[in-house]
Amino acid sequence: MMQKKIHVYLMPGMAANSSIFKNIKLPGDQFEIHRLEWFVPDKGMSLEAYARKMNTLVEHNDPVLIGVSFGGMLIQEMARHMPVRKLVIISSVKQRSEMPKRLIFANYTKIHKLLPTGMVNNLDLLAKYAFGETVTQRLELYKEYLSVKDKYYLDWSIDQIVKWQQKEYKPDIVHIHGDKDVVFPFQYIKGCIPVKNGTHTMIIHRYKWFNERLPAIILD
Repeated sequence: MMQKKIHVYLMPGMAANSSIFKNIKLPGDQFEIHRLEWFVPDKGMSLEAYARKMNTLVEHNDPVLIGVSFGGMLIQEMARHMPVRKLVIISSVKQRSEMPKRLIFANYTKIHKLLPTGMVNNLDLLAKYAFGETVTQRLELYKEYLSVKDKYYLDWSIDQIVKWQQKEYKPDIVHIHGDKDVVFPFQYIKGCIPVKNGTHTMIIHRYKWFNERLPAIILD
C-alpha cells in the first residue's frame, strides 16, 4: 500500500514572500510542500480573523504548519481553529514573555504607530523591519524575498506583533531559534532547538541545516 504523504505548509515572515523557502527540500516520497503567501488584511481585521481566512487556503486535513517570525505567530493562531499534525516555528516566539522589552514597551507607548512604514520602497528600511538587518551587499537577494510592500499590511503586521498576548502555547510545538537572532533575542527564548550562529534569516542562509533535520522533527 502506498504511504500517504504528509502535507507541509510553509508561512514566511512579515513582508516576505514564500521564495524564502526555495531551498527547503523534503523527501518527495514522504512529504508534499505547499507555500502560503501574505494577503493584505481587510480594514480592522483581527489576527484571529486573518488566521481563519488563511485556514481556507489550507486544502489538506491535519497538515504540518511551519512559520517563520511573524508567520510563526500566525500559524499558532491558525492552529486554534483547525487540527494540525505538527506546529514548527522558526525565528519566532510562542509566548509574550519571549518578546524583547522594546516590543512590550511599544505596546504601552504606541510608539510603533510612528514608524515610517510609508517608506516601504526603501528596501534597506524594509529589511530592517522584516529581517532585523540592513541589506548592504545583499540588495538583489532581498529584492526577491521582500515583496509585500503595502503600507496598510505593514502597519497592521507591526501592530499585531506588538499587541500579541499569548501566554499559553501548545506543549508539543517545536521552536527552532538561532542564537544570533537580533529581532527576537535568544536570551528570552525558552524550550527551543538552538541553531548555533543562526540569525533571524537562517531559513535562507542555513537551509542545509533545516533540510537535514526537518524530516525527523516532523515525524517525531
